[in-house]
Amino acid sequence: MRKNLKNIGLIAVGLATGAFATLQLSASAQQPASATAPLPLDQLRLFAEVFGQIKHEYVEPVDDKKLLTAAIKGMVSSLDPHSSYLDKTDYEELQEQTKGRFAGLGIEISSEDGLIKVISPIEDTPAFRAGIRPGDLITRINDKPVRGMTLDQAVKQMRGDPGTKVTLTIFRKTDDRTFPLTVTRAIIKVQSVKGKVLAPGYAYVRITSFQERTVPDLAAKLQDIARQSPNLKGLILDLRNNGGGLLQSAVGVAGAFLPPDSVVVSTNGQIPDSKQVYRDTYDNYRLQSFDSDPLKDVPAIFKTVPMIVLTNAYSASASEIVAGALQDQRRALIVGKTTFGKGSVQTVRPMTADTALRLTTAYYYTPSGRSIQNKGIRPDIAVDQYADGDPDDALVTREVDYSNHLANTQDPNEKKEAEQREQDRMDQLRALEEANDKKTPEQRQKDRDRKPVEFGSNDDFMMQQGLNKLEGKPVQESKSLSERRLAQNKPETSASAPVAVKPTQPVPGASGTAPASAPATQGK
Repeated sequence: MRKNLKNIGLIAVGLATGAFATLQLSASAQQPASATAPLPLDQLRLFAEVFGQIKHEYVEPVDDKKLLTAAIKGMVSSLDPHSSYLDKTDYEELQEQTKGRFAGLGIEISSEDGLIKVISPIEDTPAFRAGIRPGDLITRINDKPVRGMTLDQAVKQMRGDPGTKVTLTIFRKTDDRTFPLTVTRAIIKVQSVKGKVLAPGYAYVRITSFQERTVPDLAAKLQDIARQSPNLKGLILDLRNNGGGLLQSAVGVAGAFLPPDSVVVSTNGQIPDSKQVYRDTYDNYRLQSFDSDPLKDVPAIFKTVPMIVLTNAYSASASEIVAGALQDQRRALIVGKTTFGKGSVQTVRPMTADTALRLTTAYYYTPSGRSIQNKGIRPDIAVDQYADGDPDDALVTREVDYSNHLANTQDPNEKKEAEQREQDRMDQLRALEEANDKKTPEQRQKDRDRKPVEFGSNDDFMMQQGLNKLEGKPVQESKSLSERRLAQNKPETSASAPVAVKPTQPVPGASGTAPASAPATQGK
């Protein structure tokens, strides 16, 4: 039951920087040889004729700039879900988001069947606190139907001054109900790095997005953890619901845990600029927001301490680069769910003083040379978010579900795998519908009242399974057959030393046993 998804966009009404766009910031582009090919004069002449007809015959006058901007946006957005033309407002919002501060609600959205779909609320934002969940569909904004609106139009309806309110009408598929939700707009200050000591000798670090200050903030957090727990025995890195962000920040985060001069990711596209190998050296993660290497004083223990990386379907882009690098280098085990599957890099090219082109310029590849486009990072150990399973996973949208997604050029079986995933989804949907039909009114109300997990809390089942793995305790694997199948069928990779994590013991009544040392897999 694949949805015919349209363009995915980042909105300053609260959208995460990463919303599936791993960005390189660049001022100029090198022109490939194909750029010197003759212009398609017939098509350009047709475009001019259509423009003239609209100007002459449309029912009311049309602004030239507005019309041409719409034409450019349509041309670029037709390429793939992550390319877009940024007008003045869009460009300003993108620059604000990479700095971790912007105005809005705190949601990341796409379009689905004419409605606005919530990809993920950003932690500690008005939308998150109001209870908006991944997968929610926005059907009305301030009582105006969204069907027929473009994403840009919907954004303008939700955008507003901090302190003002907007009422969203939400359709929640999992509960099969529609309800209004009033959210107060605010200045969003995204804290991209959080962390704490979970238990004696075990620490937890969460990265919510990859911003300009993420690497220095991570370095400071790791130093703080080392002071609190000098005899560190294990670390959990949480990348769940992290939609991505800056490529340089992803390289730096991976570099905090990898041996010096390790390959983190490579890219390949048409122009020379896009053919790069990124190692975890300061030159490859340097940004203007810091003027010295923030990782130089990070304690050496973080290069060797046993690690678990938590992922889910909303771990995308830069998150997948980090997870793939640590997995390929056998530096960490991935625990959780298969990631989003965005294996491309976007470059932001300023076009004028206040506009820019965000264009997909390369595929990226994990250290072992594999593309994860449409495939995602497959976990070493598949684990659910809830102890009783995640039946709502059938409603999750990934890169492969977008109608204009890029193909995985390495995978001749991509179509067959997509068909298998679709069959798995249909089976899951049928099982979900049958289970819902059997629920009592009390059970339905209990489902509605169940709050989203607060990542890193005592109620975080997936995190607890990661900690169990580090401590050598039993791990309860996912109840999803498709997730376990993906985890068991990861391709082998060339890697360095195996991950130093204790073997997992069988769990009575659980579906299978986690491998003691699973093979490494891909990234981004």
